[in-house]
Amino acid sequence: MKDSKEIILSRIRTALKNTAPTPAQLYSRHEEKPEPEYSRDFRAVMPPAGTTPEERLAIFEKNLLGLAGNLVMCANAEEAKKKFDTLAAERGWKKIATQSGKIAEAVVSDSAERELLFADGGYKKDDLIAVDVGVSECECLVAQTGSVMWSVRACAGRALTVAPPVHIVVAEKSQLVGDLTDAYALLREKYGDDLPNAFGFITGPSRTGDIERILVLGAHGPKELFVFLVG
Repeated sequence: MKDSKEIILSRIRTALKNTAPTPAQLYSRHEEKPEPEYSRDFRAVMPPAGTTPEERLAIFEKNLLGLAGNLVMCANAEEAKKKFDTLAAERGWKKIATQSGKIAEAVVSDSAERELLFADGGYKKDDLIAVDVGVSECECLVAQTGSVMWSVRACAGRALTVAPPVHIVVAEKSQLVGDLTDAYALLREKYGDDLPNAFGFITGPSRTGDIERILVLGAHGPKELFVFLVG
């Protein structure tokens, strides 16, 4: 009776007698199949993104709320400031991180009783970590996923969107787009070939379910996300 070693070697010798097919022969075995219809029009199989501003707003709101985010509708910058002041008083926010920008500065302006830190004005890391809330602008809002598209240019760096325990995004209705393709097209139109060296998407508060599949908010970033939509 042959031992295991001899059986294995015998099988190898037998296999080596057969000539291996060339790459061209391998590829010729596969018949060309027609390209699936969805690959040419992927939007046909994606979740709805809306075709009108009203539809996109409704879809964005539904998705954002479903991700444990908060949407605050504001007719103008003045109303956004009032709603922010009310929220800050209720939560006891005293230290606020923000950025230079028309909308963001309008929301946190005239806050004499609160300490402001500008992320684009130079700051100490420990000071940013110690703030109660971060207020930033964004590149756009994506209805299809309920996401916020940020970039280091639109948000004065990355830390402002990550370090504070609460993140407030201030955006205008005109920044609401349908899907990710629209978001990338907007970025390309705005910056051309000079794209920001870092950008991404925020989809609800930071979360993880790694430990025993228990959902935990605020694990790697803000525990709460507010979107103040102005216009």
